[in-house]
Amino acid sequence: MPGKFVIIDGSSLVHRAFYALPLLATAAGQYTNAAYGFTTMLVKLLADVKPDAVAVAFDKGRVTFRNEQYAEYKAQRKATPTELAEQFPLVRELLAAMGIAVLEEAGFEADDIIGTLACRAATGGYEVIIVTGDRDALQLIGPATKVMLTRKGISEMALFDHEALYAQYGVTPEQVVDLKGLMGDTSDNIPGVPGVGEKTATKLIAEFGSVENVLANIDKVPGAKLQEKLRDNAELAVLSKKLATIECNMPLPDAPEDYTPAPDAAKVRELFTKFEFKSLLAKLDTIIPGAGPAQAAAPAAPPAAQVADKPSMVAELVAAVRREGLLRCHAVTSGQVPAVAFAGLGVAAGDRAVFVPAGTEGWDEVLALLADGNVGKITYDGKTLTSACLAAGKPLAGLAFDVFLAAYLLDPTASDYPLTGLSERYLGKAAAWPEKEWRSHPDYAAWAATAAGELKPVLDGLLKETAADRLYYDIELPLVEVLAVMEQTGIRVDTDGLATMAGEIGRKVDSLLADIYRIAGEEFNVNSTKQLGVILFEKLKLPVQKKTKTGYSTDAEVLEKLAGEHPLIDKLLEYRILTKLKSTYLDGMAALVNPASGRVHTSFNQTVTATGRLSSSDPNLQNIPVRTDAGRKIRELFVPDAGYDVLLSADYSQIELRILAHMSGDAGLIEAFRVGKDIHTATAAEVFGVSEAEVTPLMRSRAKAVNFGIVYGISDYGLSQGLGVSRKEAGEYIDSYFARYPGVKRYIDAMIEDAREKGYVTTLFGRRRYLPEIHSTNFNQRSFAERTAMNTPIQGTAADVIKKAMVEVSGRLRDAAMKSRVLLQVHDELVLEVASAERDKVAEIVREAMEGTVDLSVPLTTDVKYGKNWAEAK
Repeated sequence: MPGKFVIIDGSSLVHRAFYALPLLATAAGQYTNAAYGFTTMLVKLLADVKPDAVAVAFDKGRVTFRNEQYAEYKAQRKATPTELAEQFPLVRELLAAMGIAVLEEAGFEADDIIGTLACRAATGGYEVIIVTGDRDALQLIGPATKVMLTRKGISEMALFDHEALYAQYGVTPEQVVDLKGLMGDTSDNIPGVPGVGEKTATKLIAEFGSVENVLANIDKVPGAKLQEKLRDNAELAVLSKKLATIECNMPLPDAPEDYTPAPDAAKVRELFTKFEFKSLLAKLDTIIPGAGPAQAAAPAAPPAAQVADKPSMVAELVAAVRREGLLRCHAVTSGQVPAVAFAGLGVAAGDRAVFVPAGTEGWDEVLALLADGNVGKITYDGKTLTSACLAAGKPLAGLAFDVFLAAYLLDPTASDYPLTGLSERYLGKAAAWPEKEWRSHPDYAAWAATAAGELKPVLDGLLKETAADRLYYDIELPLVEVLAVMEQTGIRVDTDGLATMAGEIGRKVDSLLADIYRIAGEEFNVNSTKQLGVILFEKLKLPVQKKTKTGYSTDAEVLEKLAGEHPLIDKLLEYRILTKLKSTYLDGMAALVNPASGRVHTSFNQTVTATGRLSSSDPNLQNIPVRTDAGRKIRELFVPDAGYDVLLSADYSQIELRILAHMSGDAGLIEAFRVGKDIHTATAAEVFGVSEAEVTPLMRSRAKAVNFGIVYGISDYGLSQGLGVSRKEAGEYIDSYFARYPGVKRYIDAMIEDAREKGYVTTLFGRRRYLPEIHSTNFNQRSFAERTAMNTPIQGTAADVIKKAMVEVSGRLRDAAMKSRVLLQVHDELVLEVASAERDKVAEIVREAMEGTVDLSVPLTTDVKYGKNWAEAK
């Protein structure tokens, strides 16, 4: 039976989301703010309205039948920013996963599809709700049709029926196009009658009822000038009304008879994960009821593993492994770093799969086997195995192959690399059980050891075939131990300082709260948007900046616009900064300090980013603000432990720009680095056509944005947003940059062409990223692939360089029997804990290793600093 039918103007809502939210991007560099905002609006709409049927309409192409009537229709519109254009395919993917019909038709606009579908649905007995940001849709309001208009941001919407429309605009739905006929529409380049605005148009339509009646009664229109305008532009008014009229009887292609959403929960989960929609992913079960972990049918019982629970069995197993000279194994562990512990080890020996429980008599022989460098280890997830060995006091030696890591290098954009999936993909062997339910089971561990051994020759062959073997064996595999040791070591936190800072900020917050109450003249809930709105905009009469459906907005943007308007605003801004600092960094960090070690033990993720960059989690130490007082205060809490004197920070200077200079071969850029110029000042001088002495701080700042923007494939729109200038001015900066550094432009073009030819791009070390979308007929997907082809070789090479440097620094410190050790890697920076007597030697080792890890046509330089805490060393 008919019910509620929601028809969404997809083009309008995607644009709304893009401009309402800051540019967001995934770790792989895919922009997602428009897709995220649209999905958020869609999810809220489905929850609030609970429609029985849903359809989304999109524009298809820029030319429609209206351009035949008026060539200048929408002619003034600028090209869609690349950052937005490449997100439309993502939205379509999401809609397909949600099981929502998408309609588009060449020669027509989304409005026409919406009008036609709304009329058909209303005639069929549906209650229709049109969702759009375009006021033209108000003409479609009818007895069974309402229009929901987006307002500011992505959270505010207003519902219009006949009464609400008349109350707001003083016209009926039928008269909306008459208004447009007289006043025109600059957004669509509909001319209207020159000199007639909305106020005049509304009065005329209220009196005469329509454009035609106004033109038939020009003599009755008050004012000779207005009469003259109407006579001179009568044909333009009629044409404008026609252009504004939505077609409600277009030849829509056969569409699905049933518009009921049919979401594919697994696909939605996959896309939310891929696009890093963490907040939406967290409430997926609410969005799609029952979308929690799939309740799969009970799997067939896996083959039971032999359990080596007797000393004789363990000894026999160890002997078999030593004869083979190879240990194919899979660790089952419990606990977290640094207290990770073995629960047992799955071992494949000969044609047998055996599980050895930890603590079994003879377990020490297994640990000795793991610590024996003469026996090569093949495993899945070598970092976990290494961590367990470190915690057991028997460091792993002889890691020969990590299946997990190899799978990542072969397919760096995959969201996960489960061993069951790898077995099916590369061996054609489907696993007999769901991995997540069995990964701690002895039978699974034994199977995993066998699977790892079988996968090794296959993946090793593919690494060689794709020329990624050097990268794998020289950098990524040795890095496993380095990362495991860093995680095990952790970094000391000044817990007393943490408590003191939390207390100080707590007292400051209390003081600010008292000042806020005093200035406001009453106590209220500062964290309540409603109560704060009443104080600011009703009691203190401050100018209202924006409103939501629940009242006044008091978000950060509003308060920043009001800064300086009233003493209360400055207090509120400081209060918010300090409360966020305390809750996010101080209270949050305190919970993560290991009580036994007094240190935080972050996890370094080696197989997450498509570019090869490391990421960190629990806690994420790569996200601490760099150039703010808050960030500095947080860094002050990280200190050397007993027996160590200082923290040392070694940071590559402008590594990505140096790699760009090397890879592009641009003579000007290379020369600037070779003679040690300030690259941003040098670029500013070139771009603005002045001497370096004449470069102002503003010029340098803009040149810096261009320098780093070029590395990330920035467009004129993206640069304009970052600099706060027009797209035209930003485009001129980019054009001027390429004119001064033509080698960079040639390099970018060559990378894109190379990607088209090969289907992938590589770093200097052979890290490969496949770009199948480079051949897409879809302009947006192809554009994203082209931008990725530009920046991946640079960013990926920088990732390779810092990883290689980590391996070399750690190795040199170990070979020199140094007590000092590497603690953290944060982007292009290494942080070490240094013993007093070793300061100079460690600095020499670090600088030599980092600056000599790769031979470029420009020097790699490293800034090395010491400090009693991390902030002092930055």
